[in-house]
Amino acid sequence: MTPPMALGQTAVNLSPLVIGTWQAGKRGWPGIDEQDIIAAIQTALDAGITTLDTAEIYGDGTSEALVGKAIQNYRDRAVIATKVFANHLAYDQVLKACEGSLKRLRVDVIDLYQIHWPSGTWNSPSVPIEETLRALVQLQEQGKIRAIGVSNFSLAQLQAAQQYGVIVSVQPPYSLFWRGIERDLLPYCVQQNIRILAYSPLAQGLLTGKFPPGHQFPAEDVRSKNILFQGELFACAQQALAQLRPIAAAYGVSLANLALAWLLHQPQTHPIIGVRNREQVLANLPALHLKLSEATLAQLDQISRPVQERIPAGAILWNF
Repeated sequence: MTPPMALGQTAVNLSPLVIGTWQAGKRGWPGIDEQDIIAAIQTALDAGITTLDTAEIYGDGTSEALVGKAIQNYRDRAVIATKVFANHLAYDQVLKACEGSLKRLRVDVIDLYQIHWPSGTWNSPSVPIEETLRALVQLQEQGKIRAIGVSNFSLAQLQAAQQYGVIVSVQPPYSLFWRGIERDLLPYCVQQNIRILAYSPLAQGLLTGKFPPGHQFPAEDVRSKNILFQGELFACAQQALAQLRPIAAAYGVSLANLALAWLLHQPQTHPIIGVRNREQVLANLPALHLKLSEATLAQLDQISRPVQERIPAGAILWNF
């Protein structure tokens, strides 16, 4: 397995794949079983996927509490990343939010603490970035967090944050079907040695090929709001999937493994895989060992471009 990679100059090492635990928050994800989630997390840790990503907003702390429960006998090998939401970015709020996350996770230190969304998004109050970073740097100096990251930040927002603290990671949506960061954010992160934690690396399941044309999610499922599953974008994605299937078959892997392997071939990129059970963890492991040829990478690039070209610049993944 590819060895863990250091986050900037910190002592924190990220595994090539990261386990995402939005589903563990249950809200927006019907049919989640807590014991299945715990088994999935522990299976991942046993398999060498050491990095777990969560957030205070996932089920209002439910996800963090479940992660805390799952890692009780694994803390020495688990790398914990969590996030403070956009409505808690004032100085005192950041400090309070961190204490809440530490308590729910049952840990003394958070390895990577991230700003989940920029100030002002989702009708949150506008807070100067220097105020938020002042709190994060203080938490770092106090030993309560080891590293600072941002999520859903544009290049300009990342650069503004960098003026007030060392940012070692960004967390954007990134997949074969969602490649907007390649315009400017990805090249900048490569230059600055900033790691990319790619969320929705399978486009919330679309890249598994399991959702045929016409598929509709129930209203309580967050994917019912995902623009990739709607209209022209969904139709275009289905055409791309039809071209991807024979490539996956030629390599003897699933569509999901092919899509994850493509991301693992991108510079400094760590796909965050959301899992409901241990079987999904095990099903994703072959991607870690899949070496794609330059010709295949060029093919995947060409096949996925028509989907990307239909996504408006600056779009977000969901119509909430």
